[in-house]
Amino acid sequence: MATTTTSSRSPTALHPLLSARKIRTPTTQLDLVKISPLKPTPLGSSRSRSDPFRARSSINNDHFVEERTSPASVIDNADRKVETRVWSWRGYSIRYQCGGDDGPALVLIHGFGANSDHWRKNIPALAKSHRVYSIDLIGYGYSDKPNPRDFGGRPFYTFETWASQLNDFCLEVVKDQAFFICNSVGGLVGLQAAVMEPKICKGIVLLNVSLRMLHIKKQPLLGRPLVKAFQILLRDTPLGKLFFRSVATPQTVRDILCQCYHDMSQVTDELVQIILLPGLQPGADAVFLEFICYSDGPLPEELLPQVKCPVLIGWGDKDPWEPIELGRAYKEFESVEDFVVLSDVGHCPQDEAPHLVNPLVETFVARHSSSSSPEL
Repeated sequence: MATTTTSSRSPTALHPLLSARKIRTPTTQLDLVKISPLKPTPLGSSRSRSDPFRARSSINNDHFVEERTSPASVIDNADRKVETRVWSWRGYSIRYQCGGDDGPALVLIHGFGANSDHWRKNIPALAKSHRVYSIDLIGYGYSDKPNPRDFGGRPFYTFETWASQLNDFCLEVVKDQAFFICNSVGGLVGLQAAVMEPKICKGIVLLNVSLRMLHIKKQPLLGRPLVKAFQILLRDTPLGKLFFRSVATPQTVRDILCQCYHDMSQVTDELVQIILLPGLQPGADAVFLEFICYSDGPLPEELLPQVKCPVLIGWGDKDPWEPIELGRAYKEFESVEDFVVLSDVGHCPQDEAPHLVNPLVETFVARHSSSSSPEL
């Protein structure tokens, strides 16, 4: 049964954005790209691919969403009520936050090592005129972290899995079409979800989408075996856990954030705790290591031609991990209606410069929210 319950955890004390950490060895240097996780199960077992919303009405009584809210889960942020809830998805507990009573639905999707608290500066502002949801992808934040080794060798934390989670969230919790607002690796999740179930997504905002520079297709042929061998060394030997323990400390998290935030005054003690604390939970190390060894799956340039909804790309021009010079190539795709340069901003514009991102989202959504939706 899919249920939504209230979490007793404060929505301001979470997540691990341990993204793009450089590992130096005597033989190689790898820039570990960001990611976000999920769980694979065949799609479409209980709904039609042609019209997922219409098919939802035939789902049996074991597939409903029950929402309960307790005072402990409700906070007032900029005069807008933000609630923290838990949704049961395929037997796993998924944390999400929500705010707003009416208007178009927005689902905010974090990047590698982050969680829904990375949108704490956006939810209250956007909730004034939208229904806003921010989800912890499975494996991150305060969502469950299943051991990737429990799936018989099948990949667990993949973009297809996270996309399935996102689409099911829209069907079971949002119960409506939604705009996907995505940062970093979350952009791959949003694009994959829109490709898999085109009628769910009304539009996508990509903020410094991950270029996936460690993808196997972007490695020189002679270097690919070395990359694979190093990833296996991290994942399958004690070296990986030692590396994770060296990363999951307050000072290292602060140092990493100071790399990717251009305005380092935004790297506060609160932000460090938001990123670090979920990374100290049981299972977080296995998720981290599994993702940095995931060099397959889709690339943005492979998904963008398949997307049927409008896409807006915003890019912080001071991002040291995802260079804007490479990102500009994405504006040539037909689905991309605009490429907006966010001046003097780093890799996480939604948190570093919400005064730029929130109006950008509002304008994009207003432009496309009047289009017709399928009958629910």
